[in-house]
Amino acid sequence: MKKISSQSGFKKLSLCFFSLGLGVSVVIFFACSSPNKTDLRSLAPAQTLIYLETDDLGETLQFITQTKSFQQLAKTIPDFSALKNIQAAVVVMGFETSEKQVTDESAILNFKPRFALMADTHAWESTAVSLVENQLTQFVKENYSDQIKLEKSEKKGAKFYAWTADDGRKIFAGVMGSIIYLGNDEKIIDQCLAVRRGAGDNLLKNENLTRARERAGQGNLAFGYVSSEAVAQLANLAGVSAAIDASEDDSVRGFIVRILPTILQKTIKEAVWTARKTEQGIEDKILIKTDAEVSSVWKETLIGGDNPKFEAAQFLPNEFNSITRYNLQSPQIAWRSVLLTASKQLDGLSGKILTQVSGSFFEPYGVTDIENFLSSISSEIVTVRLDEEGEKSAVIAEIKDAEKLKKSLTAEINFKTQTAPNLWQSADKTLSAAFIENKLLLGETETVLKCLKSQAQRQSFTNADYIEKFRTDTSAVTITEDSETAEKLVEILANPKAENKKMTSFYLTETRFDANGIERKTVSDFGLIGTIIEQFGKGN
Repeated sequence: MKKISSQSGFKKLSLCFFSLGLGVSVVIFFACSSPNKTDLRSLAPAQTLIYLETDDLGETLQFITQTKSFQQLAKTIPDFSALKNIQAAVVVMGFETSEKQVTDESAILNFKPRFALMADTHAWESTAVSLVENQLTQFVKENYSDQIKLEKSEKKGAKFYAWTADDGRKIFAGVMGSIIYLGNDEKIIDQCLAVRRGAGDNLLKNENLTRARERAGQGNLAFGYVSSEAVAQLANLAGVSAAIDASEDDSVRGFIVRILPTILQKTIKEAVWTARKTEQGIEDKILIKTDAEVSSVWKETLIGGDNPKFEAAQFLPNEFNSITRYNLQSPQIAWRSVLLTASKQLDGLSGKILTQVSGSFFEPYGVTDIENFLSSISSEIVTVRLDEEGEKSAVIAEIKDAEKLKKSLTAEINFKTQTAPNLWQSADKTLSAAFIENKLLLGETETVLKCLKSQAQRQSFTNADYIEKFRTDTSAVTITEDSETAEKLVEILANPKAENKKMTSFYLTETRFDANGIERKTVSDFGLIGTIIEQFGKGN
């Protein structure tokens, strides 16, 4: 069986649109700034699925380069003051998928957005043309290929440009007045130019976008809107990605591909993103509007518990890829409500199958009876992952009923024989369960042993800088390691230092549920803006 892995523009399509596989151009140019702002929605085609904008490209880029990790990796810090007041927006019109064969047995599935970036330089057209033909061409050469071919033409009053790399990749640009258009699809550039000429409808009449923009308020580094139409397309991509990651069994993959898009499309109505500056970094807030009936259930069942102690922290190692604390008044009721709302979006047979197979999501930890498992533990569930792939992971939970809890676990773990004090393992030693004090540690053996060692040596997450963020009534809090973004951004925006340094930072995500849906707030060095810019680097 050929193994296929998924690869999107972002880390993954987790919850489908938390992450958007977009590309954005960073154009270093000099232009005459103007206090008069353009409503960039007036330049965007009405068919736009995803819309992102920033009112000050210079301020946004400057903030990114001021982080400690960026400055430690960059030889010199770029000055983006010349981009002050430059407005930019990205429109996504659709998505494409392609499969790249890696070996005879494996392949990577890529998700590619069809997008255009629009920048209002607030300058003469001659200035915009110069920027495209000089600075932008240089940028394309640096990030695509030195052997780039540039073709120039005119289309209905607009200057048009097409660059072709030696590997066949293409990028297109158009200039009309003070506006520069850049994208990876010629037809989208044509659509944008048609809107500029008044020959096509724009986004100003999109009432849902208008309301979302008003609610987002002022003072944001960036704003983004994901329409219901975009949710439908992203749901299909999420189904494929989740199926590939979940199993190599074709029947399991087929079931996920069939039901997940339906659940997402019927549950999620739209999403709104805002990025703001904070003392800790960039705060990305994503508000996911869900179906009213779904929201009414979740706000009552996915409530954070009153448990500020976070005792599981004593077992968490200081070196990790990701840690998540779920803090729910009743994990069992929360799980049932998620299954109930998902099943109601499906036909009767599919809903029953989903209920029957849902417990398999917990099998990697060694849980075979999720109902008994959740009814045997308290409100706090903590997962720890030592590697990015998730192969080395474990779950930590407070025990309410130890005997019932043991019965919920896989029979592979032999509870008749201890391999060490308070430790039981599977015959092949790959799975371990430790009952220590009032806690269960369960999962991949190396991870469980490392957690026990952290507690015994008192070298754990207990003294971490982020610990207080986990001692709240938030439904879920996640901290994740990021060892790549800083390096990639320095390669795109500046010149790296000669020495091969690695900078590791962390980003923190809090998730809450209310009457409108889901709120996810992430604080990081570079934010979603940095991830978007990262996609336009070499190899993307």
